[in-house]
Parts: sequence; C-alpha cells; structure tokens
Amino acid sequence: MSGVAQPPVREEAFTPSGLREKARPLHQPRIALWNYGWICVGAALALSLIGYFAIESTTRPDYAVRHAMHLAVGLLAGSLVVAPHFRIAQRLSYVFLLIVIGLLIFLLIPAVPEWIVRPRNGARRWINLYFMDFQPSELAKIAYVVSLATYLRFRSNYRTLRGLLLPLLLTFIPLVLILIEPDLGTAMLFLPTLFAMLIAAGGKIWHLVLIITLGLSLAPLTYPLLEPHQKDRIRAQWAQIQGDPQYESDIGYQGARAMTLVGAGGLTGVGKDLAADLVRYNRLPENHNDMIFAVICCRWGVLGAIGIWGLFVAFAIGGLLVAGECRDPFGRLVCVGLVTIVFVQMVINTGMTIGLLPITGLTLPFVSYGGSSMVAVWMKVGLILNIGLRRPQNLSRHSFEFDEPADEPEDPRLYDRFATAR
Repeated sequence: MSGVAQPPVREEAFTPSGLREKARPLHQPRIALWNYGWICVGAALALSLIGYFAIESTTRPDYAVRHAMHLAVGLLAGSLVVAPHFRIAQRLSYVFLLIVIGLLIFLLIPAVPEWIVRPRNGARRWINLYFMDFQPSELAKIAYVVSLATYLRFRSNYRTLRGLLLPLLLTFIPLVLILIEPDLGTAMLFLPTLFAMLIAAGGKIWHLVLIITLGLSLAPLTYPLLEPHQKDRIRAQWAQIQGDPQYESDIGYQGARAMTLVGAGGLTGVGKDLAADLVRYNRLPENHNDMIFAVICCRWGVLGAIGIWGLFVAFAIGGLLVAGECRDPFGRLVCVGLVTIVFVQMVINTGMTIGLLPITGLTLPFVSYGGSSMVAVWMKVGLILNIGLRRPQNLSRHSFEFDEPADEPEDPRLYDRFATAR
C-alpha cells in the first residue's frame, strides 16, 4: 500500500556481523537455576554432615571440627568451579593432566626431602603444605575424567579395537603412577571409569567385555608385583572365606575389627556414647578415615548403612540425569565419569568394611576425614552442578549417535567455532 509508511531497511542487518547478532540468542546457553545437579549437592551435603557426627564417635573426636573446616574449604572450592563455563575445563584439560602427572612423578623421586613428601606406612602419597597434607591422586581423578572426555568428544575411532589403544594409554599413565606410590585402592577406580565413559560415548559393548575378560584373566599374573601388605590383604580375604580364625589376630585384624563393630550396631545402632566406647575398646585402626563406615553402622545400625547407600544412589541418579539433559558431549561424559568414580569408591569402601572385599585403604567420599579428599570431591560436585546450570544449546548437534559401521571422526573445531562465536 502506497499510503502506508514502510519502516526503513537497515542494510547492516544483512551483514555477517548483523546476522551473527541475530543468531546469537539461538546458540548461546541459558542458565537453569533449577536442575538435577542440586540433587548431587543435597546428597553430598548430607553425607558430609553425617561424616561430622560419625567422627565424633571415633577415637579422634576432635577431628570432627577439622572435618567441618575441610567441608567449608570444599564448599568454597566447589563454588569456584561452578562459576566459569565448563568449556574452560575442556580447553585446559590436557594442561591440567600434565600438571597432575608431574606431581605424581614428584612424589616418587627418592631425593625429595621427607619434610616435603611425608611417607606413611611406606607409601609416598602426600605433599606437606604445612596447613594440610595434599594428595595429588585426588586431583588426578578429576584431571583424568576431564581429559578423557575432551578426547572422546566427537570421535568414533574408539568404536574399533585399535581405536581403544589411546584411551587405554591415557588411563594407564596415572593408574601406574598411583599404583607405584603404592595406592591400590585409588588405582582401582580408573578402569571402571574408563568403561563407563566409553559406554556413554557409544563404545561397542563386546569390545569392552573382551577387554574386561582379558584383564581378569591376566590379573593373577600381577600378584608377584604387589607390595607385601597388599598380598596380606588378599590372603586375609581368602582366610576369611575359608573360615580360618587365625587371620583375625594377624593379617586380617583390621577387617575383623570392622565387621565386629558393624555387627554390634544391629538394626538401629547403639547411639553416640556407646559407639564411641566400642570403637575405642575394639582398637579399630583408621576408624576416623578408611573405616568410618564401620562407625556409622555401629552408631546408627543397618538403617544408617541404608541411609548412606541411599544418599550415594541419589547422588548418582542426580549426576546421570544432568548427563542425560546435557547435549554437549564433553559435559555429558564428565558427569558420567565423576559419578562413576564417586560411586565405585563408595562400593569398594563399604564392601571392604563389611568383609565382602579386601582392605584397600580407600576412603568413603564426603564422609571420611581428609582435607584433600573433601576438597576434591566437592570440586566434582561443583563441576556437575556447573554442567547442570547450562541449558542445552538450541542448535547443538546430538551426541554419540552412530550408524554401522562407525562414522568417520568429525573435526571438533567446526563445532567449537560455532558454539563459541561471538
């Protein structure tokens, strides 16, 4: 209509910069204040508080205050991890891994003075920071998950047996260094995490089953390489299965004491004061640390144990739901990897406490006393919440969908350039 004034057409709107400005709202991530990551936060906070009250019933009740201080530092560390976009972790993942590997190698250098690397029971796992003992293997768990997720995103070569070699190499470097410390318990966490992340990335199940079968077949050959105390723990487990009572006063003392306290708790537990007396007179080693689950079972009984397991299940469900909502392949794999590490560590710790697994010296996440472990595990929570806060991008591609045979790998730089365009 000639009588109606038409709005002026701005030529700059059709320039590349103008089109980019119009497209920006389509691909920029949105912040979702409510997301499933808060389930992980709630479960982690409940477990940490239970740890505080459980430590009160140990032979080191004064450590409960330190546990609360470690929790405060852990919450601060987790909050700092939440703030920046998780893609920053992707860009720095390999640098982070190299730094952690350097720290693991530093622990093993014999020339390092003992006032810096403080050996305990023949193990070189801690760096003395004066105000706390820093354990690099705790950061190694995070660095490994982040680096493996960076490698696996937008690839498909790991869907072949030959393509699994590099992920396996990336796994065995920190695993072997931690095993040399020696820290068998922490080293045991890496392979289950690798398999979980490969499955989430669309790896072929029969390949993984083949590797697991081969690994289990070769596992007995590694027995001569174990440290004497590690062999004793395996023999103690075998003696327990055979019903040999002699092991309780020798190589199986710690496991036997732990099971005694677990049984003493009954269904509902014996309460704070009586539990503290039982723990003290039973002389359970590491009752505030590795064996804290035995204290929980003694104080709150079977119901307390079920509560702990239920909170870890809630943590795992929350993390997997965050992974399911995340379209970014890096974020999805990080969630799966972190959840797997925490959950497998819980299974090993509680399993060894009730006599189903050999003693490995592995702590119970959130609950056991320890500064490095508390800070590192809350960094995991912060990273999961970080991923949950970022809504899926509107124009993001679907992750880990393959046709048979496996697709050719795509260049991840194309997606990065699209997702980070300004």
